Amino acid sequence: LSVGRAVLAALRGRLGALCWSLTPLSLSLSLPLPGWRWDSSPRREREQEWDDASPTPTSVNYHFTRQCNYKCGFCFHTAKTSFVLPLEEAKRGLEMLKEAGMEKINFSGGEPFLQDRGEFVGKLVQFCKQELELPSVSIVSNGSLIRERWFKKYGEYLDILAISCDSFDEDVNVLIGRGQGKKNHVENLHKLRQWCREYAVAFKINSVINRFNVEEDMNEQIKALNPVRWKVFQCLLIEGENSGEDALREAERFVISDEDFERFLDRHKDVSCLVPESNQKMRDSYLILDEYMRFLNCRNGRKEPSKSILDVGVEAAIKFSGFDEKMFLKRGGKYVWSKADMKLDW
Repeated sequence: LSVGRAVLAALRGRLGALCWSLTPLSLSLSLPLPGWRWDSSPRREREQEWDDASPTPTSVNYHFTRQCNYKCGFCFHTAKTSFVLPLEEAKRGLEMLKEAGMEKINFSGGEPFLQDRGEFVGKLVQFCKQELELPSVSIVSNGSLIRERWFKKYGEYLDILAISCDSFDEDVNVLIGRGQGKKNHVENLHKLRQWCREYAVAFKINSVINRFNVEEDMNEQIKALNPVRWKVFQCLLIEGENSGEDALREAERFVISDEDFERFLDRHKDVSCLVPESNQKMRDSYLILDEYMRFLNCRNGRKEPSKSILDVGVEAAIKFSGFDEKMFLKRGGKYVWSKADMKLDW
């Protein structure tokens, strides 16, 4: 009898260990062994919470329009529609995002200053800063349509203005698609830099590194402009946008290798404001809302939309975003992004 009890005790121990190892696979075992109890409810509850948990939309990029006055060959958010939400509907969605935990909103396009000559984005900027009291409100623009009167009216509500500039050689800008007649993209960049100083808006530069600018040395120009951040992206292919049969662009001729991108970064390693972003970081670590306020999942190399947050709510929609919150933090997605906290010489 004593030998039998010892064998039974050993068997209970082995089966218990086996059950714990199988728990992540959600297997349920019924073991009516005398004297053996296993209460897995706390662990199961934790796993259920993990499965059901939605990422927090801390920082959101709202591409409220796809229309643009430039034709950049590598653009991965092209003018497939001309739709723009009514202003009040856009505000409703932004309020929902704030309630879900949004701290930073970035307005992009397309070109955000095309809609109502900048009044649409200006009203959204004012609403987000004044009504929603968001810590950070920013815009990404090509800068060609921004006028000083916009700064006078809305500059106090804007934390960061990011201007896209891929080259300081105007001929290269024309090759890329940033040329617009007699207007000089680089000269306009310097004018916008000065307005940002005068109206206390943090100035940022975004550059897409591609086959036409990968050998360029931008050290001197970037240091002279002294942006708070210089975001350097690797040219990215998105099926249906700038690659594939349904695409409005053919960006394959702009693509560079990972090694080419690393060489460009190494050439500019002494620029203190440099923030590099490879293709992998871009795909997983951004929360992108399209013109219908749908989250876009780019993990599979194309933009797969969720349902609109206006229809199903933020929590339900964001589960289909493909957003990697850990990658967002790892790439430095959260930084000092409110101009009230920046120690800048305006």
